[in-house]
Amino acid sequence: MTDIKKLETMIQKHGFTDFKWIDPKEIVVAEWVRMKCRFGCPDYGQSPCCPPNAPPVEECARFFQEYKSAVLFHFAKSVDKPEDRHAWSRGINADLLDLEQEVFLSGHVKVFLMFMDSCNLCPKCASSRAECKKPKLARPSPDAMAIDVFSTVLKAGYPIEVLHDYKQQMNRYAILLVA
Repeated sequence: MTDIKKLETMIQKHGFTDFKWIDPKEIVVAEWVRMKCRFGCPDYGQSPCCPPNAPPVEECARFFQEYKSAVLFHFAKSVDKPEDRHAWSRGINADLLDLEQEVFLSGHVKVFLMFMDSCNLCPKCASSRAECKKPKLARPSPDAMAIDVFSTVLKAGYPIEVLHDYKQQMNRYAILLVA
């Protein structure tokens, strides 16, 4: 069984079925993503995994170049209220962490996960890494790592669009980098 097949078996064992392999060099990193975080996100500076606590854009771009493959996970959901997405993403992020741990233990020591949403592991997030209650588990979202999610997922053939209402189906994406 090839390494990809073994990894896909692990992924499916954790209940993830909607994913694609992508080349990390195809991940689009853009300065505008960081600007949208800085000037538009109410959580800016409120999380140990989000800007300004995330690496600079250039460092993010270099980081992705160190990997030979990545798994792009797609999650779709509609919610009644905006805050309902937090419990949903918290559960998925926890399951993704379990997968990351299994991939690590299988010998992929450089494996790195980016959550599909803000960390959300704790109901109340600390604003710095020093105050984080789960620093070993906290991970950034693709946006926090300056990934142009729209361009990256469209290149992979996945759906994504600007939503006008939280009751519309969201398309969220997580990325697992594998060396």
